[in-house]
Amino acid sequence: QVQLVESGGGLVQPGGSLRLSCAASVSILSFDAMGWYRQAPGNQRELVAAFTTGGSTNYADSVKGRFTISRHNARNTVYLQMGSLKPEDTAVYYCNANRRLNNYWGQGTQVTVSS
Repeated sequence: QVQLVESGGGLVQPGGSLRLSCAASVSILSFDAMGWYRQAPGNQRELVAAFTTGGSTNYADSVKGRFTISRHNARNTVYLQMGSLKPEDTAVYYCNANRRLNNYWGQGTQVTVSS
Protein backbone atom coordinates (compact mmCIF):
# COMPACT_ATOMS: atom_id res chain seq x y z
CA GLN A 1 0.00 0.00 0.00
CA VAL A 2 1.32 3.40 -0.97
CA GLN A 3 1.66 6.00 1.76
CA LEU A 4 2.85 9.57 1.37
CA VAL A 5 3.85 11.46 4.51
CA GLU A 6 4.46 15.20 4.40
CA SER A 7 6.45 17.20 6.92
CA GLY A 8 8.04 20.61 7.27
CA GLY A 9 5.07 22.93 7.38
CA GLY A 10 4.67 25.69 9.91
CA LEU A 11 4.37 29.40 10.53
CA VAL A 12 6.80 31.69 8.73
CA GLN A 13 7.04 35.43 8.22
CA PRO A 14 6.62 37.01 4.80
CA GLY A 15 9.86 36.75 2.88
CA GLY A 16 10.92 33.65 4.78
CA SER A 17 11.65 30.12 3.65
CA LEU A 18 10.45 26.59 4.39
CA ARG A 19 11.29 23.18 3.04
CA LEU A 20 8.58 20.56 2.79
CA SER A 21 9.35 16.86 2.57
CA CYS A 22 7.23 14.02 1.23
CA ALA A 23 8.38 10.53 2.14
CA ALA A 24 6.90 7.64 0.19
CA SER A 25 6.50 4.08 1.46
CA VAL A 26 7.58 2.73 -1.94
CA SER A 27 10.21 3.64 -4.46
CA ILE A 28 9.39 7.00 -5.98
CA LEU A 29 10.88 5.71 -9.21
CA SER A 30 7.74 3.58 -9.54
CA PHE A 31 5.56 6.67 -9.96
CA ASP A 32 4.69 8.20 -13.30
CA ALA A 33 4.48 11.67 -11.76
CA MET A 34 4.91 13.16 -8.31
CA GLY A 35 4.59 16.61 -6.86
CA TRP A 36 2.95 19.15 -4.62
CA TYR A 37 -0.50 20.71 -4.57
CA ARG A 38 -2.01 23.23 -2.19
CA GLN A 39 -5.45 24.25 -1.06
CA ALA A 40 -6.33 27.49 0.67
CA PRO A 41 -9.68 27.95 2.47
CA GLY A 42 -12.46 28.49 -0.05
CA ASN A 43 -10.22 27.64 -2.98
CA GLN A 44 -9.78 24.60 -5.17
CA ARG A 45 -6.72 22.44 -4.82
CA GLU A 46 -4.08 23.63 -7.26
CA LEU A 47 -0.81 22.35 -8.62
CA VAL A 48 2.28 23.97 -7.12
CA ALA A 49 5.13 21.96 -8.60
CA ALA A 50 5.60 18.47 -9.96
CA PHE A 51 7.88 16.04 -11.71
CA THR A 52 5.93 15.02 -14.75
CA THR A 53 6.08 11.90 -16.87
CA GLY A 54 9.49 11.86 -18.47
CA GLY A 55 11.17 13.60 -15.56
CA SER A 56 10.58 17.22 -16.45
CA THR A 57 9.31 19.75 -13.91
CA ASN A 58 6.20 21.89 -13.95
CA TYR A 59 5.54 24.92 -11.75
CA ALA A 60 2.55 27.14 -11.15
CA ASP A 61 3.19 30.62 -12.50
CA SER A 62 2.65 32.07 -9.04
CA VAL A 63 5.65 30.19 -7.58
CA LYS A 64 8.13 30.23 -10.46
CA GLY A 65 11.46 31.59 -9.32
CA ARG A 66 10.54 31.19 -5.65
CA PHE A 67 9.89 27.45 -5.20
CA THR A 68 12.02 24.51 -6.24
CA ILE A 69 11.01 20.87 -6.36
CA SER A 70 13.70 18.23 -5.92
CA ARG A 71 13.97 14.55 -5.17
CA HIS A 72 16.22 12.05 -3.42
CA ASN A 73 15.51 8.69 -5.02
CA ALA A 74 17.43 6.61 -2.47
CA ARG A 75 15.40 8.18 0.34
CA ASN A 76 12.12 7.91 -1.60
CA THR A 77 11.54 11.55 -0.81
CA VAL A 78 10.47 14.61 -2.75
CA TYR A 79 11.11 18.10 -1.44
CA LEU A 80 9.63 21.52 -2.00
CA GLN A 81 11.96 24.37 -1.16
CA MET A 82 9.89 27.52 -0.74
CA GLY A 83 11.44 30.96 -0.62
CA SER A 84 10.29 34.59 -0.64
CA LEU A 85 7.07 33.38 0.91
CA LYS A 86 3.98 35.55 0.67
CA PRO A 87 0.76 35.57 2.70
CA GLU A 88 -1.04 34.23 -0.36
CA ASP A 89 1.10 31.08 -0.15
CA THR A 90 -0.80 30.17 3.01
CA ALA A 91 -2.50 26.82 2.43
CA VAL A 92 -2.47 23.14 3.23
CA TYR A 93 0.19 21.57 1.04
CA TYR A 94 -0.39 18.04 -0.21
CA CYS A 95 1.99 15.55 -1.72
CA ASN A 96 0.63 13.69 -4.73
CA ALA A 97 1.81 10.74 -6.76
CA ASN A 98 0.27 8.73 -9.51
CA ARG A 99 1.04 5.41 -11.09
CA ARG A 100 -0.98 4.01 -13.96
CA LEU A 101 -4.61 4.64 -12.99
CA ASN A 102 -3.93 5.11 -9.28
CA ASN A 103 -3.67 8.52 -7.62
CA TYR A 104 -2.25 8.91 -4.12
CA TRP A 105 -2.37 11.80 -1.63
CA GLY A 106 -0.67 12.57 1.62
CA GLN A 107 -2.51 13.95 4.64
CA GLY A 108 -1.29 17.49 4.05
CA THR A 109 0.84 19.93 5.99
CA GLN A 110 -0.18 23.46 6.92
CA VAL A 111 1.91 26.40 5.76
CA THR A 112 1.01 29.78 7.21
CA VAL A 113 2.76 32.94 6.06
CA SER A 114 2.03 35.78 8.43
CA SER A 115 3.75 38.50 10.41
